[in-house]
Amino acid sequence: MLKACLNGTRRLDEHPAVPLTPAELAADAVRCATAGVVAVHVHPRDDDGTESLDPAVIAAAVTAIRDARPGLPVGVSTGAWIVPDPAERAAAVRAWTVLPDFASVNAHEPGAAEVAAALHERGVMVEAGLWTLSAVDAWRRWSTPTGRILVECMAERVETALADAAAILAALPDGHPPVLLHGEGPATWPVYAEAVRRGLHTRIGLEDTLLLPDGTQTPDNATLVTTARTTAAP
Repeated sequence: MLKACLNGTRRLDEHPAVPLTPAELAADAVRCATAGVVAVHVHPRDDDGTESLDPAVIAAAVTAIRDARPGLPVGVSTGAWIVPDPAERAAAVRAWTVLPDFASVNAHEPGAAEVAAALHERGVMVEAGLWTLSAVDAWRRWSTPTGRILVECMAERVETALADAAAILAALPDGHPPVLLHGEGPATWPVYAEAVRRGLHTRIGLEDTLLLPDGTQTPDNATLVTTARTTAAP
């Protein structure tokens, strides 16, 4: 599976093609799906461009994408930086009126298990974000079923990111859920190649990198997807 991560925490001053509004997310999702992705991960924004878990904000983004590309699975982030209080974060999930297909939960964050439980209660597939070995231990203590594991290599140094990937993957228990492996910044493309080599799910998009493999700035998400598919299609 190749997923597009359309915006993340990016701002327009970082790249002019970062999609923020529901209409922009929907149009970008269509372009990326046409280019070959089978799911999208988005960080919905409110009218001020701030990330939000508010029911109306989530509903607007998810509905716009589904209307524009019916059948394309849509996922969102529940990162603690969006709503720092764990109880408020879980409450926000329980208040959603339109449900995404999946949502990521960073296992190292305070309240992650509770947020994962709230998602599961609502019928939203949980993606467990594992950034470190200690996060693997935290995730293994969850009582909530996990639909997919995100092995997320956050180190910018390529060698460190690849070493982190190997260590986290080796620490996963037998019979673990499917894994999506990805990196960020300078490590994005090397970790992408490693995911392909291992036969794992992966992702690409402006959330992770603004650059093409040759170091030039990408014009948009769709170009990143097309490049990923032609470079080494998963």
